[in-house]
Amino acid sequence: MSPPAGVNAQLRHLIHYHLDNGMLENALFYATRLHAHEPRNGDATHLLALCNLRLGRYKAAFDHSKPKGHQQQHLGCAYVFAQACLGLERFDAGAQALEKVRGLWASRNHWNKHSDTSRRHLPDAAACYCLLGKLYGAFGDSKKAIEYYVESLKLNPFMWDAFTGLCDIGAVVRPQNIFKVTPDILASLTTLASHETNEVNPFVTNQDDPFNTGLSLGGSSLFSKLNGSMPPSTLSYRDVETPTSSNGQNIPDDEMMMGDTGNTGGPVRNELTNAPARKSRLHTHKRTNSGHSAPAPAPAPDPTAPAAPPRRSTRLQSHTHNMISGIRSLGSRNPAVTSRETETTERRELRKVRATGTKGKTSTVGNVGRVVSGNRKPMTDPSGEPTKQDSRPSSMISMAPPPKMTIPSDPPRDREALDWILELLLKIGSGYRYLSRFECAKAIEAFNQLPTAQRDTPWVLAQIGRAYSERSMWAEAEKVFLRVRERAPTYIEDMDIFSTVLWQQKKEIYLSYLAHTLNNQDRLAPQSWVALGNALSLERDHDQAIKCFTRATQLDPKFAYAYTLQGHEHISNEELDKAMLAFRHAISANKRHYNGWYGLGRVYEIQHKFDFAEKHYRAAFNINPSNALLAMRIGLVLERMKKTDAALTWYDTAIRLDPQSLQARMKKAHILLRMGSPKEALDEYLIVKDAQPEDATIHLYIGQAYKRLRNKREAVRYFTICISLDPIAQRHVKEEMEAWDEEEGEWSSDVEG
Repeated sequence: MSPPAGVNAQLRHLIHYHLDNGMLENALFYATRLHAHEPRNGDATHLLALCNLRLGRYKAAFDHSKPKGHQQQHLGCAYVFAQACLGLERFDAGAQALEKVRGLWASRNHWNKHSDTSRRHLPDAAACYCLLGKLYGAFGDSKKAIEYYVESLKLNPFMWDAFTGLCDIGAVVRPQNIFKVTPDILASLTTLASHETNEVNPFVTNQDDPFNTGLSLGGSSLFSKLNGSMPPSTLSYRDVETPTSSNGQNIPDDEMMMGDTGNTGGPVRNELTNAPARKSRLHTHKRTNSGHSAPAPAPAPDPTAPAAPPRRSTRLQSHTHNMISGIRSLGSRNPAVTSRETETTERRELRKVRATGTKGKTSTVGNVGRVVSGNRKPMTDPSGEPTKQDSRPSSMISMAPPPKMTIPSDPPRDREALDWILELLLKIGSGYRYLSRFECAKAIEAFNQLPTAQRDTPWVLAQIGRAYSERSMWAEAEKVFLRVRERAPTYIEDMDIFSTVLWQQKKEIYLSYLAHTLNNQDRLAPQSWVALGNALSLERDHDQAIKCFTRATQLDPKFAYAYTLQGHEHISNEELDKAMLAFRHAISANKRHYNGWYGLGRVYEIQHKFDFAEKHYRAAFNINPSNALLAMRIGLVLERMKKTDAALTWYDTAIRLDPQSLQARMKKAHILLRMGSPKEALDEYLIVKDAQPEDATIHLYIGQAYKRLRNKREAVRYFTICISLDPIAQRHVKEEMEAWDEEEGEWSSDVEG
């Protein structure tokens, strides 16, 4: 037994219903039924692949979408195929698929065409360019990635993924040139206002709604023709877009999903077309203020006619009462118009519609269930009077969507709102851009310029915490991350950085508590395992810490930071080969992950391969030129390579980047002392002493500097302080003082200058 007409429309209705309500398994179930019903229909294939993609089943989405998505047949399938390729790391194949169907999306721009009741189910050019940027970026082609991200932002400055993608690649970005109102946006606002003013059809569904396709066949004129309310000679097909090729390139995506149906039995018909003529259902109905259909004063209905449609919900009554009350009651029409001659005419005209290429359109029944609300006004003839629509079948009257309750377009108001949003994006984008370039002080300043409500959101606070941690300001970073935990206890992103902040401060109890809390919340989040690994590392349990970091990389193979932490644990276990492998994995996951380059430099330094160590330290510094530790490490390996002058320059660089870099100051002072500049060395030692007055070693160095300056009194004083702080240092002090007798006559009591 063959399925009845309209099965495909009802199945689509069910698929979209469950997708919108987050019931993805249900949506997949019905998508499978639809695909079994129409295995060669590109739209059915698209929905099946889309459901699998939403469920994270990338391989299934890949397999289902490949036949039509990879062969220039269907835009929806190509887009899902490319997304699946991104998840499966088949970046080149995904990029090629989108490039092949460029003609289907290059001229699309859906900005400002999505709302609570209106949406586009196929991507526009900005979305495709952004996805191409991601694919090429992951493939390693930064040049093309940057090019496509830029194209995406040109079309839509609200494409945040494209902006962050540019920043993450390391491209030179100027947020002030991106987040601004463009002429295209202003034109879109004006067009929208004009469209809302001129809209007159109360029954043709909004063209922007991808789910209301059945009643939009041919626009208001065709709809009237289907109902016999206008003579055929006066009908206009201006709203019908006839496809020019089998791939549906020129068909609106609201009416088709940009692909061939592949239906061996001919085009997928609208249910209204396939349904047999029902003369008994052409009796007149009219709308009442309560929102349901009621029979108009007309001859008694045919007893074979179905019962009146059910009453609408009270929610729709309250929302539509005022607008429906303003719509004139539909006039009645003589039942004689339902004669066989009229029926024959309707069928003939509907066959013409099907011949114009309505393949893949959903049925009327499928549409009604998808309508949230409808922006409907009475149809008018050229004289401005409402046209009679009483000849519509009663089933269609009951299915007509309620008026759309939308706020009228107000260009000045919309422009003000856009300016506010773009200004907000400019501030957030500036902060993100500074942070991506490791200009952490500027990033913190930019984020702090946000309105309090926006700044105190988890994501922004986490970025501020990251900026503080990059500057090694651990206490400040901890305060910010604690605010994140307080405001959003379930927020788990960036908690790996918070755990490192606690590790740096040796706060074992707090770190252990954080780790166990995160694991209780989500054991499948890699950040939870990083926190646990850091807690075990602080307890010197390096083997278990490595297992935790390994688990994090299993959950997210692109988690570069987890590889880096794993490498440092291997160094603690003196497993240098394993450490090097872990750091290489980190770089492979993210070439701009400077910590991985630093880790490799550290391994080479331990192996006394100072030339290789310098190379990798420099690579890390080129990525993060504001990191004082990297500059100091470069200076250290240069010093060990006997390149003293170059080492001194890098120590100066480190101090310039971070005046509180005490280790760099100590290294610089040692070189100055050896080079015969005890006065300059003493200046650096005294700064370190003020920061660490309880460190016995710094007092020993100060004593040595005074000795070189022939100031015996100050030298003895600091040697004495050194011994009092650390009696073990007495041997070193004795060695320094034994040489005094030979040079007693040359010593002075004060430092010159």
